[in-house]
Amino acid sequence: MWPTFANGAPCADAPAASLTAGWHDGASPARPLSLPVGRRGLVRSGLGGLATLLAGCTGGSGHGTETASRTREDDVRLIGHRGCADQYPENTIFAVEQSAPHVDMIEFDVQRCGSGELVVFHDDELDRLTDATGPVATTDWEELRELTILDSEETIPRLSAFLSAVPSDTAVNIELKHDGMAAEVVSAADECDNEVLFSSFSPDALREVRERDDAAALAFLVSDAPERSLSFADEMDCVAVNPGVDLVLDTDFVERAHAEGFEVNTWTVDDSKTARRLVDAGVDGLFVDRWDLLTE
Repeated sequence: MWPTFANGAPCADAPAASLTAGWHDGASPARPLSLPVGRRGLVRSGLGGLATLLAGCTGGSGHGTETASRTREDDVRLIGHRGCADQYPENTIFAVEQSAPHVDMIEFDVQRCGSGELVVFHDDELDRLTDATGPVATTDWEELRELTILDSEETIPRLSAFLSAVPSDTAVNIELKHDGMAAEVVSAADECDNEVLFSSFSPDALREVRERDDAAALAFLVSDAPERSLSFADEMDCVAVNPGVDLVLDTDFVERAHAEGFEVNTWTVDDSKTARRLVDAGVDGLFVDRWDLLTE
């Protein structure tokens, strides 16, 4: 059975109103979120870069004039990891629809399937999330489209359909799982009105995005080798670095990244105690599998 929401309603049956009640009543002024279109020619002013540099900007992969805004007591960006994977079937359109009212940004994964289409799916293999087996990279779209995620009725979406489902006032973080698809990913992003951040663990994938769009907002995903990672992020003119939780809590990575002018979004946070520690450590964004972590 799919996990239930905090109110006890099962995923497939929960009315939308029950998910949003009590979150933001509109009485308080919202904190704007704006992603920069790049740092080339901009002074690296450290904190506030993602929150201020794109205000009023259009063109490139910045997209749109509206900005995502949500109200919380903490001045930290809430990023729905795979659309809040602990609450909703991950990387699905349903997850977008349910998590978007509660987060500043939705993060999702893109890869190419066997017949060439770009699909939103995290794992290289199908078996953890579906009843099928085998690599996504060798499975045709006609087969993938019939599969459902875990115990839900939600299906694997193509990139274009997923982007179309994200409200224009919610930013998106597109994680490129592999290289060799940047041109198509950037083209798809150019068709949406959202602010877009491109990220990857793959240096080659980020290089390809930069070659395609020299104004794209990039973030390098960091799991180790902080010095080398910051050097590469500088080379690619990234606006942010996205480290794992341990790197933030066990080292001075946040301080060093801020000193270099990068914002820091950390992954993946799955309990409120850790979330508070990360906020205290000075991170700018939290990748979360539950949007209610900071309300607990």
